[in-house]
Amino acid sequence: MPSLFDPIRFGAFTAKNRIWMAPLTRGRATRDHVPTEIMAEYYAQRASAGLIISEATGISQEGLGWPYAPGLWSDSQVEAWLPITEAVHDAGGLIFAQLWHMGRMVPSNVSGMQPVAPSAIQAPGLGHTYDGKKPYDVPRALRLDEIPRLLDDYEKAARHALKAGFDGVQVHAANGYLIDEFIRDSTNHRHDEYGGAVENRIRLLKDVTERVIATIGKERTAVRLSPNGEIQGTVDSHPEQVFIPAAKMLSDLDIAFLGMREGAVDGTFGKTDQPKLSPEIRKVFKPPLVLNQDYTFETAQAALDSGVADAISFGRPFIGNPDLPRRFFEKAPLTKDVIETWYTQAPKGYTDYPLLGD
Repeated sequence: MPSLFDPIRFGAFTAKNRIWMAPLTRGRATRDHVPTEIMAEYYAQRASAGLIISEATGISQEGLGWPYAPGLWSDSQVEAWLPITEAVHDAGGLIFAQLWHMGRMVPSNVSGMQPVAPSAIQAPGLGHTYDGKKPYDVPRALRLDEIPRLLDDYEKAARHALKAGFDGVQVHAANGYLIDEFIRDSTNHRHDEYGGAVENRIRLLKDVTERVIATIGKERTAVRLSPNGEIQGTVDSHPEQVFIPAAKMLSDLDIAFLGMREGAVDGTFGKTDQPKLSPEIRKVFKPPLVLNQDYTFETAQAALDSGVADAISFGRPFIGNPDLPRRFFEKAPLTKDVIETWYTQAPKGYTDYPLLGD
């Protein structure tokens, strides 16, 4: 079986190792969602990852509700991303842009408009806004005649991603955001061709993925799912009945890879009694499968040894350890990240974590 340090072929690329960097929202863009210079240093520091998957990046003003998160719908955003992707490539890395529509999780005081969702069901809890944490807005149900416009937004963002120097894109269909809201029965109460039956609830995921493939090619297109457990009020009563067919559909489309965030009973970022579906999804998904959440070096290697995963993406460990692959290889201690600096706009807790030998 391969080790975490072995290369892996996916889509049009070969990653130098199987220690990938998961998408991490960090809030270092401008209020207009334009990337900033400091982001080039941050991503370049982490270019030893087999693949960097960027922080979630908005496909449109409608779909982006996180303060100071970057977008990919305007020319100014594309231009600002260019030195970031160039810095990663100059450091020997690969980087995919994660394309994001937050659905009902978009606060109106960030986007300036009422959020959209499969159904008009308000999310629980509080959302991040420019005025602190506030209750989420009640979304309006996305109309059928708006879906072509939504697909156009994904196409434009995917085209912009390549123009901005990204090697490919990952469609964010996880974590309780728009596509995930369509997939799961707690948030999708529709009675049209996008609701009810499993094939209808995964239709938007299929539509978006097919549009992105048509735009930039299947070898540059990936998807992220979170098949088990509740997150941000989104859950499915029988996840195996919808996510295994979704994975089979994505396999048939021959995407570059599928990333999955899976919760557990003892999870540190959400707990769930719903079992992990990766063993069953592995049976139907043939391209590389990349798992995420709460993995240590030892459990990551065990997942590769078992054959259930082809690579592991690490999130929080990459915050405090820009050179995580080297630290794993040398069995060096890991630096603990500081949660208070996750979403600030300063260099502290962003680009000042030490490399080995510093």
